Amino acid sequence: MTTVYKVNGQTIRPGRAWKDADGTLQPKNWQVWSADEKKAAGISEVVMQPFPDKRLYLSSHNADGSVNSTPLSLDDTARQAQVRNSDGVLIFLDPDNKEVLDTDRDDDVKYTQKMEDVLDSDGNKIITSGVKTKLKDEVKKQQESLLFQTDWAVVRKADKGTAVPSNIQTWRDAIRTKATEMETAIDNAADTAAVEALFVKYTTDSDGKTTKSGILYDWPELGS
Repeated sequence: MTTVYKVNGQTIRPGRAWKDADGTLQPKNWQVWSADEKKAAGISEVVMQPFPDKRLYLSSHNADGSVNSTPLSLDDTARQAQVRNSDGVLIFLDPDNKEVLDTDRDDDVKYTQKMEDVLDSDGNKIITSGVKTKLKDEVKKQQESLLFQTDWAVVRKADKGTAVPSNIQTWRDAIRTKATEMETAIDNAADTAAVEALFVKYTTDSDGKTTKSGILYDWPELGS
């Protein structure tokens, strides 16, 4: 965790001078001050809590160092934009789902933005990949990289008819099987917590026994 120092809402950094509320320039070695001196100067320490997995959550820090996190969409979504009329004025929907121009909105009525799908130059929807697609793409990328290590044996067989060594063939088959298992597990995950549980973790109980859980990116090793 990172510690951030603040004075009157501004962040100050060790090794850099700063100005207090009266405009007085404070020395750049202020970090050597005692705790009482820092307190007297209004310096507070804020411990920034760590973000959860950025592959799964969009996170930001609050002023007190705590974290706000929102789960990212698991599924692919069509990119959308606010709808405007021919004059470029934003269009909103009232509670009865009727269109209202931004310039005609009443302060005491709750409106929602009218949205439309963003299309590419060919008229197709622009799709933003969700968590599941990104994780499965990573599975495919790693599988390709692993198989590449022994592609030479497959090329040699095609070129000269030399059989692929049994240990290599067994390993290549296991890689493909594992990749399918990973992608199936990703597809079957019901929510963000279920996806998070797919990542390999090691936990140790009070007796010192270590338990492994999860499946993602845990590949078989090539045997001799």
